[in-house]
Amino acid sequence: MLEAVVNRFPKLPAGTKILVFGGGFSGQHFAKLGRRLGAEVLCSRRTKDKIGTDFVFDSTKAELLSDHVLSGTTHILSCIPPDENGQDPVLNSLKGFLQQLPLKWVGYLSTTGVYGDSKGEWVDESTTPYPNQLRSKRRLECEQQWQKSGLPAQILRLPGIYGPGRSAFESIIQGKCRLINKPGQIFSRIHIDDIAGAAIHLLLLANKGIKPEIINISDNLPSTNIDVLNFAAKLINYSLPPEEEFEFASATMSPMALSFWKENRRVSNKLLCKGLNYSLVHPDYRSGLKECLLTLNNDVK
Repeated sequence: MLEAVVNRFPKLPAGTKILVFGGGFSGQHFAKLGRRLGAEVLCSRRTKDKIGTDFVFDSTKAELLSDHVLSGTTHILSCIPPDENGQDPVLNSLKGFLQQLPLKWVGYLSTTGVYGDSKGEWVDESTTPYPNQLRSKRRLECEQQWQKSGLPAQILRLPGIYGPGRSAFESIIQGKCRLINKPGQIFSRIHIDDIAGAAIHLLLLANKGIKPEIINISDNLPSTNIDVLNFAAKLINYSLPPEEEFEFASATMSPMALSFWKENRRVSNKLLCKGLNYSLVHPDYRSGLKECLLTLNNDVK
């Protein structure tokens, strides 16, 4: 739960103001943590009527941000994906304005998909990116745009994201899960608490001048999809459908789902956890799912 993350950190320095571009699942969680730690945090959405909108940012419209939003900003977290041309929407619209701010840190949420398929071998920040999927190629292009922007950018590469309301429990309860057996297939994951926690940890290190250019944020235990579903099902006492061999199941998968199964890699977090001393709130899916279950039980009540 967020409280466990809050208790790990000191209050952020006075005068800390953070803009979060893209107030979705990860952005809103980070914003909540930042506010609990005493910072002023403003979160963008595309329209005013969405939950958590502090300011509107839609890169498809030629609208400048107000001085009220930009003034005094010290840190930025960008969660907005590339556009269809592989361009970064935030930089395309606002780079000149951001370059005039007294920024100490800019975090860009990217994907470990940029590593491509390692055939199940470990990848780390020294691994040369070799993206296969178009969406991952676009992410790598945006990473490079941030790195060349002149801003104090740090690339945060994420694997599969889960958390309360977006976990194995929902797919099981809704009858949408499939136990697909593809020998040797492994997926890396990260709980949303650790996305927010690691980002704050990196922000604080950047304040001290410690800022590796690229960081993987993943848990300690890349695992099969079947292992995760079996563990979740036992926690809520649900029966699972029979296993399906990938060879046959792939014929009925959507192109998006199939693309995830075409790549197999284990993502190393050694730089984050050993090199930079970040302690994971949820070291593996077991811990993370138990936390998700608390929220699930509260929702049921």
